[in-house]
Amino acid sequence: MADNTSDIIAYPFEFQLPFEQDFNEKAALQWMGENWTAAFTYAILYVVLVFGGRYFMQNREKFDLRLPLTLWSGGLAVFSTLGALRSAYDLWFILKVRGFQFSVCDSRFYREPVLDFWAFYFTYSKLPELGDTAFIVLRKQKLIFLHWYHHITVLLYAWYSYKDTLAAGRWFYCMNFTVHALMYTYYAVRAAGYRVPRSYAMVITLAQTAQMVMGCVVNYTSYAALTKGEACGSTYDNIVWSSVMYFSYFLLFAQFFYDAYMRKPEKQQHEKAHENGVKHRGAKENGVHIAAGKQGNGVHKAGGKRENGMWKENGIKRD
Repeated sequence: MADNTSDIIAYPFEFQLPFEQDFNEKAALQWMGENWTAAFTYAILYVVLVFGGRYFMQNREKFDLRLPLTLWSGGLAVFSTLGALRSAYDLWFILKVRGFQFSVCDSRFYREPVLDFWAFYFTYSKLPELGDTAFIVLRKQKLIFLHWYHHITVLLYAWYSYKDTLAAGRWFYCMNFTVHALMYTYYAVRAAGYRVPRSYAMVITLAQTAQMVMGCVVNYTSYAALTKGEACGSTYDNIVWSSVMYFSYFLLFAQFFYDAYMRKPEKQQHEKAHENGVKHRGAKENGVHIAAGKQGNGVHKAGGKRENGMWKENGIKRD
């Protein structure tokens, strides 16, 4: 991959945490290069365990798991927040000094310990994040297609892209860290038993949808640079897979937002509800009671007319 090695750039991290400073980016890149295909094995095991787990829980009582879920979500919220702060600072710095296309096409940050620490652990975190689904299965909550499809495809794509030191990863993991910082904080607070305003959940879904739009913009920028023959740390194959992934996410998150926050709830039927001017289940229809209700004008609907203690239906007596 092209990496814009003709330019020299200083990355902005004057202060480094001990675990960032000691990170061996070369060993991390080598490990992922040798093991990235294991993501397919993990994805298959995930599907088997998720749907096998749902079958196993079908006739069993759900687990509460409030405390484990609070700790799990809280830990991922802290991790995502730290990653968001570090990666966002880098992205802001690069945009300020070099511009948007450079931020999309420069892949040398994989050789900078601080940035590669967060790039690697962002990529690796897609494996333990599969554990989110275990809580849904064991608590017998609704498992939507968007949830497990998103987990599988992000795992496969992140591992595939890191081993190629994808330059657009700077944008992808920064956006994902930021959204996950909001999302896991929300989950942790909810699991702890606190009420969260509905507007906060809407903001998270909007941020997720906006992330998908921005992902498509980044992919188009990479594609435009490559077609012009300019140096850009990407490949056509990666752009195709990434674009398919981001566009499918956009459709799914947009549909989820519409269903969750914009669709009017369907009116439930009840005994006195009207449908096209007709009352059901005991209500009158032009003076006639339905479903063997009270007698209206001496006539019972679906029960017929009473005659000498017997019922007539269409002129035929019934025993």
